[in-house]
Amino acid sequence: MTYQEKLIGKLNRKSAVIGIIGLGYVGLPLVIRFIEEGFRVLGIDIDDAKVKKLNAGKSYIEHIPTQAIRRCVKAGFHATTNFAEARKADALIICVPTPLDEHREPDLSYVIGTVESLIPNIRAGQIMSLESTTYPGTTDEELLPRIQRRGFTMGKDYFLVFSPEREDPGNKSFNTRTIPKVCGGDTPACRAVGESLYSQVIDRVVPVGSTRVAEMTKLLENIHRSVNIGLVNEMKIVADSMGIDIHEVIAAASTKPFGFVPYQPGPGLGGHCIPIDPFYLTWKAREYGVHTRFIELAGEVNSGMPEWVINKVADALNERGKSVKGSKILVLGISYKKDVDDPRESPSMILLEKLRKRGAKFAYSDPYFPSFPKMREHHFDLKSVSLTPRNIASFDCILLATNHTAFDYKKLKKHAKLLVDTRGIYLKPAKNIVKA
Repeated sequence: MTYQEKLIGKLNRKSAVIGIIGLGYVGLPLVIRFIEEGFRVLGIDIDDAKVKKLNAGKSYIEHIPTQAIRRCVKAGFHATTNFAEARKADALIICVPTPLDEHREPDLSYVIGTVESLIPNIRAGQIMSLESTTYPGTTDEELLPRIQRRGFTMGKDYFLVFSPEREDPGNKSFNTRTIPKVCGGDTPACRAVGESLYSQVIDRVVPVGSTRVAEMTKLLENIHRSVNIGLVNEMKIVADSMGIDIHEVIAAASTKPFGFVPYQPGPGLGGHCIPIDPFYLTWKAREYGVHTRFIELAGEVNSGMPEWVINKVADALNERGKSVKGSKILVLGISYKKDVDDPRESPSMILLEKLRKRGAKFAYSDPYFPSFPKMREHHFDLKSVSLTPRNIASFDCILLATNHTAFDYKKLKKHAKLLVDTRGIYLKPAKNIVKA
């Protein structure tokens, strides 16, 4: 029996051990999903505090309940910082960050560091799957040679695939099981094993011809969103200069049953994908002498939105005889999207930095962050302000950046001296509301 047949057999019988490296917003839902289907799951992460918390049956992510983690631990899930444990796994699924460096270029240090730590501990008959978003060629340029240096032959005694994550935290319409899974293999045999791996826990697996196709698929998905959000953000600026409410325009255009897909404008792009992924493709495209003008233009528009919002705040304060400098300004929401506890790449961070630079006396309110989270790039010694009528009225301006459901928008409107709305919450005009 070949290694391929043995591994597929173990996956189909659910006797395979699944190793998930990176226990964050992508890895942890996968842990839960595999355990729900009866697999034994091993988790590996470099964060010792995170590992200890998970082993104690506690969740550290808002939308993943502690009860779900307790069920995992009860079913035998164990997390560790020891990469030598990877030998016990039949499948190794890598779910680590792929941020940008200080020059806005791809930072593969987490992926490469993870693979380098795994390589001494891999064995024949395993499958390795990379889920981290990256540029086309990463899997066969970075992972493949490292595995081959151990003497393994792809598709015979080792299997390598790329299967991009499609998690959308806070989305109640879709979950890990129901979101189709794209999977591309280094060889047809690799892809067959990858299909077997993911078909155990995902309703639909979408096989593609190579790891590069799978890598490009993920980039297209998110660049599609980036470009369209850039378009609607630019339309917002044009509409605002003409005294037109862009949200009313979008609502009207959305009644067309074909040829139009609504995208909502905002104070800028946030999250771990949309603000970052276009740069991965533009960087790689330069290697082929291609200049991605359309993609980069959308990025410029989206990157400029926080400054445009701050200028709207400044104009609104000026009309009331105040300047940004010295004014008390409260930023509502520091998550990158509503109803999640994820501040990565949040435009709120840029808004806070710009307010600090302009000399404002600023604060924030966010039910998901009682204290300002520890971040690599942004440092504020702040605690979340409670939204009592007295506190709301004490600020010269309330800047609505993230439209959490938990906010009482009627109370905010009633007590705010000035409220700058970047999310289209307030559709009817009011003296104390400015749309941005």
